[in-house]
Amino acid sequence: MKKTTRTLAVIGVVALLAAGCSGGDGGDGGGGGGDAAGTGPVTIWTSNNEAELAWATAVVDAWNAEHPDEQVTAQEIPAGASSEEAITAAITAGTAPCLVYNIANAAVSGWVRQGGLVNLSEFEDGASYIEDRGGENVASYQTDGAYYQLPWKSNPVMVMYNKTVFAAAGLDPENPGMATFDEFLDGSRQIVSSGAAASAIWPSPTSEFYQPWFDFYPLYLAETGGTMLVEDGASTFNTDEGRAVGEFWATMYSEGLSPQEASTDDAMSAGTTAMQLAGPWAIASYADSVDVGFMPVPTSGGADEVFTFADSKNISMFTSCENQGTAWEFLKFTTSEENDGLLLENTGQMPIRTDLATTFSDYFAANPMYEAFASQTERVADVPSIDNSVEVWQVFRDEYSSAVIFGSQSVDDFLTNAETEINGLVGD
Repeated sequence: MKKTTRTLAVIGVVALLAAGCSGGDGGDGGGGGGDAAGTGPVTIWTSNNEAELAWATAVVDAWNAEHPDEQVTAQEIPAGASSEEAITAAITAGTAPCLVYNIANAAVSGWVRQGGLVNLSEFEDGASYIEDRGGENVASYQTDGAYYQLPWKSNPVMVMYNKTVFAAAGLDPENPGMATFDEFLDGSRQIVSSGAAASAIWPSPTSEFYQPWFDFYPLYLAETGGTMLVEDGASTFNTDEGRAVGEFWATMYSEGLSPQEASTDDAMSAGTTAMQLAGPWAIASYADSVDVGFMPVPTSGGADEVFTFADSKNISMFTSCENQGTAWEFLKFTTSEENDGLLLENTGQMPIRTDLATTFSDYFAANPMYEAFASQTERVADVPSIDNSVEVWQVFRDEYSSAVIFGSQSVDDFLTNAETEINGLVGD
């Protein structure tokens, strides 16, 4: 899926805030009629991505062949304004499926408050299975100290660049040498001044709350070694590291290296930009149109081991599920080493599991462009699972846009104003 498709997929978290987080203390829906030991037929929802649908069909068929009394039915998430809107409505009506294979971390806290999600930690092997599969970093996916989602797959954000444009600008397409902010700025200036492309990198400058996930946030995670925007009930970004990232992007915009208006087409395919921030999904998407390379996002000092945004999609179980015992066993079946390997082969997206590169070494040997992403999965962080998540990110985006994109206030003012407002939203 190209960037525009991915953007549509994350738009739906808006609906979560409108409905999910208004649920108070769990009294707004969820059904609650499930049996943790219940066995029998279950229904799952998946995204409408063609490659993921093929994977789901394969794993469902394999399960059903061996479990005649616990048949699984797979359906696409119902059409609507967004996946999250459809899921929220189903929770409220008590008609949610047993499992959904397309959960955004930002949505989980609201659905927990709505009473819609099963605490997977309450299964006897729940926490141990999740942690054994995903490693110590999966603890960041907890809500209220428990797992209401299984971290499933990630699309680590890296800098995708057009090798042809880089060569035309006089940059080495195999070793661009743009690891630091200063080097990245110099390379960007060379791209634009040479006429190789009209812009160096073109993040979307629009105001949606999720846009920081694809401009500020990956670089902030890199600069801080994985510090999330909010930790321990308080914002973290009004620091030297946050200021350095803000000033870097402000320079990109003020010098015209990144456009202040939205692209009207796919800027990478059109050749109007040399770079974008993207995950491994982009490899297949641009295979026929652009000769792409990938490099880690830059940091002020050029870190050896760079963190970035995970852009994960996960799996949750819903309280309306009657046969939760079967659902749990099926969830584990679909996230086994074998079926994670099938997911990787079908989609190119990275299963969230330890020793990914070693476990699937044959795949990466045959598909070397994906190796950088396999390595990058060891150094990722996601958005925090917090109350008022969309409001938090919207405040951040509004202040960032004013200062960084349009220069209407200073970066210091942006950081201070956002910190004050966000701490008011997340503070105890």
